[in-house]
Amino acid sequence: MTTIHEHEPPYTVGYFVGSLSTTSINRTLSKALIRLAPDEFEFVEIPIGDLPLYSPDYDADYPPEGLALKEAIASVDAVLFVTPEYNRAIPGALKNAIDWASRPWGDNSFSDKPSAIIGASIGAIGTAVAQQNLRSVLAFCNSRQMSSPEAYIQMTPGLITDSGEVTNAGTADFLRQYMTSYYEFVTRVLTVLPRR
Repeated sequence: MTTIHEHEPPYTVGYFVGSLSTTSINRTLSKALIRLAPDEFEFVEIPIGDLPLYSPDYDADYPPEGLALKEAIASVDAVLFVTPEYNRAIPGALKNAIDWASRPWGDNSFSDKPSAIIGASIGAIGTAVAQQNLRSVLAFCNSRQMSSPEAYIQMTPGLITDSGEVTNAGTADFLRQYMTSYYEFVTRVLTVLPRR
């Protein structure tokens, strides 16, 4: 029996930058990931900054910002989270976006969606605790997560330029391999669970 792709490459990746800061090092990291990714990926940022705080009161009549978020996720083949760590967890803005996308009940935008997580910090643990926090949230949302390789980036001055060029060859190779692994993972997931 032959498995047939319902959706062949290129695959569109919707990426979330967990920080709302205009000087976010994770936004800089996202630029590097895009530069180093396989050509079979196309990228679109899914913005999260304009969402109101989620409340179940909205479930009966979703506001335009919530609908736009859900439509953006529905339009991509996979999602990539590039997030900092705030107080040993993911930033509130990112959690709020996930809450919006997973509702109303029975209309969870992340179900079966391939996902990967990466983050940068100036600290040595490189967002490891936030990533574990996010993995728990995405597991409940039934997202198909790439569990390996993991990537915790300690951002040192000059490591990645504002345009996303990685100045350290070892880091560039690691990030290129990470994105190649993510492409292979997305391909496997979409082979078994083609886009709805």
